[in-house]
Amino acid sequence: MTGETVRAAIVSVGNELLFGETVNTNAAWLGRALAEKGIVVSCGYTVGDTRTSIQDAVRTATRSADLVLISGGLGPTGDDITRNAVADLFERPLRSNERLLAKLRDRFHAHGYREFPETNLSQVEVPEGAIVLDNPNGTAPGLAFEEDSTLVVMLPGVPRELHGIFLGDLSTLLEEWLGDRIATVHHRMLHTTGVPESRLAELIEEAISSDSAFASVLREVSLAYLPDLRGVDLRITSRSVSTEEAKASLDRAEEELDTQIARWRYHAISGDIVESVSDALKDLGLMLAVAESCTGGLVTKRLTDHPGASTSFVGGVIAYDDSVKISALDVSQQDLSRFGAVSEVVAIQMALGASKRLGSDVGLAVTGVAGPGGGTKEKPVGRVWFAVVLNGEERTCSVDFPGDRDAVRERAAQAALAMLLRTL
Repeated sequence: MTGETVRAAIVSVGNELLFGETVNTNAAWLGRALAEKGIVVSCGYTVGDTRTSIQDAVRTATRSADLVLISGGLGPTGDDITRNAVADLFERPLRSNERLLAKLRDRFHAHGYREFPETNLSQVEVPEGAIVLDNPNGTAPGLAFEEDSTLVVMLPGVPRELHGIFLGDLSTLLEEWLGDRIATVHHRMLHTTGVPESRLAELIEEAISSDSAFASVLREVSLAYLPDLRGVDLRITSRSVSTEEAKASLDRAEEELDTQIARWRYHAISGDIVESVSDALKDLGLMLAVAESCTGGLVTKRLTDHPGASTSFVGGVIAYDDSVKISALDVSQQDLSRFGAVSEVVAIQMALGASKRLGSDVGLAVTGVAGPGGGTKEKPVGRVWFAVVLNGEERTCSVDFPGDRDAVRERAAQAALAMLLRTL
């Protein structure tokens, strides 16, 4: 029955998730990992550490999903009750697993513990008929069993442990369980920056309605818009009976989409525009220097986060105060007084000063009002000026960014890198 839609539900357990003390990264990670296997996550639940709430969520999930993944509550402490709650729900008595017990004792002894903590004994209890999934990164194993054609899986809540089990034993189990029920699923990500999600969607919808060839190609795939502060990623998904057909569908869709998004698109395997910037600088044999004000070193941080940054990046100057702009970047005090720090003139002088002082081929500057205070009618919060100087030529632009202080800074850093890339 190839091509069947297999639906999953994710049940996340933990008071810390409900109270906002911990961000639920597990659900997002599982969603992506399942999508790569062609499994559709149809619903998710977040519940507290109580037997009733866990059982209610799992009971509801099993009614509509083929696969139920439960994360959290498998530890050795008193509030880790997922194992017991799920076992009781499905009337599967817990049995001590001798192999797990021996492995757990060896693990504690290897870490220098003479005595085995009795509290950890709960982690070797396995529901009757369940499969034990090895945890390479911790003490709580994963547990899986089939209940009325639904596969129920319990995983620890510690992300590193959950990932280790999923990528190991659980992946093997899922492959066997799925068989040939689902089509081959492939994804491709197209990265854009500097264009709102709404504008991208509008352009693509207009092309679909006016171009039958474009529409025909996009009917072969599904398209998802994934926006964040740095830009919008377009995820193309193809479901086909073979890898070759899936790749061909993705190639056709990418070619058509490129006619609409090329001006904002950048190519980076990692998804980070810094990769594209670094590659372009290296290919051209150029060295970069950066001068930052409102971004406070964020552009420099992102550049140096990329491996091999020293081959194309000289350094940066954080000229937050006007006195530093004058002393470190040779910005004119007269121009600062006349035009203000957030101006085209000052942005150019900052870029020139960084390039001259640090001995680079390219100078990049960012100066603006990140907020929440400091804005005026003429220069509102979110106004940022950018400048790039290269080979005696100057390129500038200004953007009014929405959002709070962090959002403005993040968007400004991305825009600076995008402007630099398009200048090279």
